[in-house]
Amino acid sequence: MAKESSFKNMVLTLLTITFVSSAVLAGVYRLTAESIEAVRIQKINRGISEVLPPFDNNPSENVYKKYVDGDTVYVYIATKDGNSVGAAVQTFTNNGYGGRIVLLVGFLIDGTINNINVISHNETPGLGDKISPQKSEFSLQFHGKNPENYKLSVRKEGGEVNAITASTISSKAFCDAIERAYRVYREDVMKKGNWDAGTGATSTNK
Repeated sequence: MAKESSFKNMVLTLLTITFVSSAVLAGVYRLTAESIEAVRIQKINRGISEVLPPFDNNPSENVYKKYVDGDTVYVYIATKDGNSVGAAVQTFTNNGYGGRIVLLVGFLIDGTINNINVISHNETPGLGDKISPQKSEFSLQFHGKNPENYKLSVRKEGGEVNAITASTISSKAFCDAIERAYRVYREDVMKKGNWDAGTGATSTNK
């Protein structure tokens, strides 16, 4: 009987330890997940503040998403005193020399480009990585331009963009990403008036 009682106590102890450990891990995961999400939202809002005029809402909560060209484009609507000041569009291209490039393009209400941030890329150091504003002034030429009347292609192909020397592929990819951002912004925000599109709604365009 003593052995059986001892065995039961061992089983109960193990079960208790397992339960407590699981509860602790679940709690740690929940806290960690919340912290990671908070950092992500803070990073998004900081990036948006760099490409748009001042705003007083939380653009990360006022996002319009659209599936286009095999991936998702995110449109973050910014407002001040209840009035729209524009939107930051997280866009992409898979045509970079090193593959995927992700940009955050800030558009004013009329579609004019306010500023552009490079979120990620794998372009060649010293060449294609000059798409980043920290590396060269290449991206500055887009500021104040409206893609409605500014041809987003390099000059050697009849456009108005001065390509990075020896990095035409990267330059063209940069233009491709901006064009995709503007297309979504124009068709799904400007024309449809989705300035309060903070429903998290997703549109599909394959």
